[in-house]
Amino acid sequence: MQTRPLGKTGPQVSALGLGCMGMSALYGEADRAESIATIHAALEAGVTLLDTGDFYGMGHNEMLIGEALRTAPAGRREQALTSVKFGALRDPDGGWSGYDGRPAAVKNFAAYSLQRLGVDHIDVYRIARLDPAVPIEETVGAIAELVEKGYVRHIGLSEVGAETVRRAAATAPISDLQIEYSLISRGIEDDILPATRELGISITAYGVLSRGLISGHFTADRQLAPGDFRSFSPRFQGENLHRNLDLVEALRKIAGQKGVSVAQIAIAWVLSQGDDIVPLIGARRRDRLTEALGALDVTLDAADLAAIEEAVPPGAAAGERYPEPQMAHLDSER
Repeated sequence: MQTRPLGKTGPQVSALGLGCMGMSALYGEADRAESIATIHAALEAGVTLLDTGDFYGMGHNEMLIGEALRTAPAGRREQALTSVKFGALRDPDGGWSGYDGRPAAVKNFAAYSLQRLGVDHIDVYRIARLDPAVPIEETVGAIAELVEKGYVRHIGLSEVGAETVRRAAATAPISDLQIEYSLISRGIEDDILPATRELGISITAYGVLSRGLISGHFTADRQLAPGDFRSFSPRFQGENLHRNLDLVEALRKIAGQKGVSVAQIAIAWVLSQGDDIVPLIGARRRDRLTEALGALDVTLDAADLAAIEEAVPPGAAAGERYPEPQMAHLDSER
């Protein structure tokens, strides 16, 4: 497994991380046994970074990962590094009620996550979205206290803009910023990525296949399962979907010329953007995991990158990456 440093202050991690959200929430029902088998297969392949959120399935995802770690083959549990997002407020109906970044809340969230994961520390801890009522310095400062006590190893950020990144980094060492980055979500290239590179902060890129949209497997006639949030995602709606799938077909031609899948070339593109970028792959099944890991063997030369850029130029995506109410929570989009 290739590895990359998670910022100048963070750990060395696998070049691809495993995003576990879909095993518990937002994409419809998932197979628990297959999810655990996929985590085990990822660890066996050398993946070290497991990403979750305490609000994925209201704690279900952390408990799932905890079970996978307890039942992992000897030696594999020790290699796993947990990356946890916190702060999202939910209700019993599955609704969303904002974010809480108060220091007392930070420590409360961490206490529950440690228990559900069955670990004595969290490797990277971050608030999922900026709490507009709490200065980032206070939230990061509370995580720094958890670092001092050994409950957290490294401090991360999620979906914040360049100014917030700078303020956070002035408060405590920041290992990485988790943010959406893919061929059709390139907004970080203008201001955010230059800021993180100046500060020695890595990017853990989620949505590298744009929730399956540019995986090469999504079709316009696909019936989404109840609870699948793509039913409300602007990029999956009406004419937007057809325009975005046209981009996928253009990408498919390039992938075919190289003898790889669309997903592999899309992941390889993110990998090629710098050693400070660690893509998170949201595989829920072992076959999808195997396909994604194949991207590590794809080499893109200058001609390949130019062809990809022509097929999917910046700003080509139709529709925002989240519905409007969720976009309003993104400090990174302001």
